[in-house]
Amino acid sequence: MQVVILRIFDLLYWALLILLFGRMILSWTNIGGYQLRYWIYRLTEPLLAPIRNLLPQSGGMDFSPMILLFGMFFLRRILFGILY
Repeated sequence: MQVVILRIFDLLYWALLILLFGRMILSWTNIGGYQLRYWIYRLTEPLLAPIRNLLPQSGGMDFSPMILLFGMFFLRRILFGILY
């Protein structure tokens, strides 16, 4: 049962990681269709908005994806350390 929980969590971790990197790349460039950008933003914004609200203004840089990635990494390490 623990292995199933870890695999599901790992799958969600990697899917969110890919979405966050896709969002970062799309924010730097003007490539990608409107639908792709819309769905990536719609899936990631509920996780990034609370972090962005806690951070002070930093000019044009948005550090919320980096903080979310660090948090996901540490949560994954802790969960794998406990259950595996």
